[in-house]
Amino acid sequence: MAITTPPHLDDVYVTILAGGSGTRLWPYSRSRRPKQLLPILGERSLLQETVERVLPLVPLERILILTGAEHAEAIAVQLPDLPAENIVVEPAPRGTAPCLGLAALRLREATGDGNTVMISLHADHVVRLEERFREALVAAVATARQGYIATIGVFPDRAETGYGYIERAEALDCVGDQQIYRVARFREKPPQEIAEEYAASGRHYWNTGYFCWTVGRILEDFARHLPALTARLRAMAALGVGEQAAFARRWNEVESVTIDVGIMERAEHVAVIPCDLGWSDVGSWASLHDLLPHDEAGNAGFGGGRHVALDTRDSLVYSAGRLVATVGLEGMVVVDTGDAVLVMPKCRAQDASALVRRLRALGLDDLL
Repeated sequence: MAITTPPHLDDVYVTILAGGSGTRLWPYSRSRRPKQLLPILGERSLLQETVERVLPLVPLERILILTGAEHAEAIAVQLPDLPAENIVVEPAPRGTAPCLGLAALRLREATGDGNTVMISLHADHVVRLEERFREALVAAVATARQGYIATIGVFPDRAETGYGYIERAEALDCVGDQQIYRVARFREKPPQEIAEEYAASGRHYWNTGYFCWTVGRILEDFARHLPALTARLRAMAALGVGEQAAFARRWNEVESVTIDVGIMERAEHVAVIPCDLGWSDVGSWASLHDLLPHDEAGNAGFGGGRHVALDTRDSLVYSAGRLVATVGLEGMVVVDTGDAVLVMPKCRAQDASALVRRLRALGLDDLL
């Protein structure tokens, strides 16, 4: 397979998944203001930074934001120049496969061309090496035009149990200096000992969840692997603008499934583009600690409040305004949002979602 860098990107659309309730960074992130709508490493939100990263490749009119009704207004405020119709609202969460399948159907109808290229990204990731990211997307577009579903994998720098992995097979070809490989299989989030094997193998990459395909190709895979869902999506795509009630009713009947499980793990002709992006999904307070600047004791903090530390090391402190003082802490997370305080060891950071479920069971939805 000979892949060449595409001379233009005029037929490329970018879809950005911006749903989710933000439980893993509670209490900073809440259901009505999840992490993708929050500033994490600067003054702009993760969603705004995601859009800015792709603007050198595609204009705003070819960027679609896929989200829920509760976040649509905030997204419109954060992206005032985005056409209103480019905020695509799903009535209820149904996983990533239904919303991406419906977006592909609508793009094929709007463009009249199954060769239209569609990129799928997430709104809540940090990517420090932005130019390298765009080079990887250009390589993904070229690969998709050769009939592959392309995905981007990140070189692992540690044995991470919180990420899924992509195992590569044989080399396919290059786009510029970027090597492309056929995907052997997708691996679920592994236990520690397996993660260590993956990180040392040289054949496994972190799964970013970034995908690129032609709409014709992905719709063929939907029809092959998710035929019942595809039939429902086609019926919804045929509904008129004034049939929102019928759309919502049919949407609530579709199966909930992720694009990874429903399509990617079953599809043939999948290629991976491995690279270093300075990437993080900011999936926990521990991963956020790694991203933030540290003082000489390894402590990191952000927010408007002050932190005074005595014998405190390797800890993260967030304050919305009040002074937070710590004594004798090591490897801890302390978060004070004014209406809630979270204190936990960094090594338990993945349990934040379980804590949110506990709070919901206690009827404390007003704090979620």
